Amino acid sequence: MKKAIIGRKLGMTQIFTDNGQVIPVTVVEAGPCTVVQKKTDETDGYCAVQLSFDEVKASKLTKPELGHLEKYGAAPARVLKEFKLDDAMNMEPGQVVSVDTFEVGDKVDISGKSKGKGFQGVIKRHGQQRGPMAHGSKYHRSPGSMGASAYPSKVPKGKKLPGQMGNKNVTAVNLEVVDIVPEDNILLIKGAVPGPRGSVVTVKSSVKS
Repeated sequence: MKKAIIGRKLGMTQIFTDNGQVIPVTVVEAGPCTVVQKKTDETDGYCAVQLSFDEVKASKLTKPELGHLEKYGAAPARVLKEFKLDDAMNMEPGQVVSVDTFEVGDKVDISGKSKGKGFQGVIKRHGQQRGPMAHGSKYHRSPGSMGASAYPSKVPKGKKLPGQMGNKNVTAVNLEVVDIVPEDNILLIKGAVPGPRGSVVTVKSSVKS
């Protein structure tokens, strides 16, 4: 059964099993999320629900955003995301999706925006080796040959070059839900999750498990 929720990455810690094993976990504040809009085959050609997360003051949103939320009677929220769920047909606007949707042992895919690392060279960005550091080389941390001059007379497509590193949408797949704290809306996920502390992430049922 497909499940999904929006959350916020709070950071990492570790927990101990009964036999003394240490498990590194990421703490995610998941939900509560409110169903804002329901999309059906009749009206939209597919079945999905739009969830909201992180309620804010109305002054924090634009008029189009407020108009959309008011149309469905939803409170002002900073984050809106759409999910195709198995039971989307049975969900109605105003319904709350909480952390209780998941169970310990569930396999999940978590998507978020990775940490931005700025403009980086090929050694840091792609793991390439540097040139010899002797006095005569003068070719130390450069990206290497750009291709032959006569043919094809251009830089080959896909050539690994310096550029912006990080700050991209990343999905960590097949992670495990280790523990749930319903009263605090907390999911403990085994392993690392994309993004810095405080960033918004989406937790969905794994497509590979």
